[in-house]
Amino acid sequence: MGTSAKPARPPGPLDRFLLSLRAKDASEHTLRSYATAVGAYLDWLAARGADWRTPVRADLRAYLAKLVGSGARTSVSQRLAAIRSFHRFAARAGLAAGDPWGSIAAPRLPRRLPRVLEVDQIERLLEVIDADEDMAATGSGRDPTLAVALAVRDRAIVEVAYAAGLRISELAAADLSSIDLRKGEIRVLGKGRKERIGLLGRPAIVALEAYLDAARPALEARRSGAGRAGSSDAIFLNSEGSPIGVRGLRYRIDRLCRRAGLPEGVSPHTLRHSFATHLLDGGADLRVVQELLGHESLATTQVYTHVSAARLRAAYTSAHPRAKHGAPAASSERA
Repeated sequence: MGTSAKPARPPGPLDRFLLSLRAKDASEHTLRSYATAVGAYLDWLAARGADWRTPVRADLRAYLAKLVGSGARTSVSQRLAAIRSFHRFAARAGLAAGDPWGSIAAPRLPRRLPRVLEVDQIERLLEVIDADEDMAATGSGRDPTLAVALAVRDRAIVEVAYAAGLRISELAAADLSSIDLRKGEIRVLGKGRKERIGLLGRPAIVALEAYLDAARPALEARRSGAGRAGSSDAIFLNSEGSPIGVRGLRYRIDRLCRRAGLPEGVSPHTLRHSFATHLLDGGADLRVVQELLGHESLATTQVYTHVSAARLRAAYTSAHPRAKHGAPAASSERA
């Protein structure tokens, strides 16, 4: 007689939570971080003999103290966000009565303004690419054709990222069908797979045209030349003719930033911050910037109004003669 197969174990609360996130098109990074945060929390409660559905206030305070003692405030905040999201899901799914963390005060994060590049710093970034292209054009490198194609591609990457305020993941995922150079538009899928239209200025259009006309075909030819089957619809390709991906884009932009002498901590996302801040500096309406960034909430976009206010004050302090040196002390005598 054959042995009957054991019935499959029904998914636990964490499995169901992760499935719900996957159904909402959460990124793999989000799934991993939420699985780690919630898994560690549930394991800790189980070891303490506490029921995750009804942990008492002392349990939650003890776990919060453990988190605060073992990590930076940002990581504590991220882990708590994952745990609270799990409890809200459990309540909606009827697995528990509610969110027990609702009455627990979490540590407040200091408000940090996003780093922003000045226009001349973005020009310096592009000048590094100019130098790469000029050097490649002289044929001094090992493979000048490849070097020119990569420089032209890098210019298109920076121009498009800055012109449309794209996230690095949106830039990597964009395909050829998403571009309309005649209208100066690029269609991208943002967070939650929400589609939006990014606008391209003339420099970005020119850079994309140059890349698509000659550089991209040269990169794609390397793929077929190496005997790799198939082709890709991704806009941006690496030196082997495959889609460059988020990691490759990040590496390339980081490298350009270092060579341009930009401040420590500048990242590909800094181009998105700069896009939003420069729009507001130029007088754009906050709701227009919200739409272009793809933010669900206006509150998320409002951080850039604080950046612009800080930039105005810095400009005033450095430029106004009575602000640079401080106003003279008031005289004790009246005229």
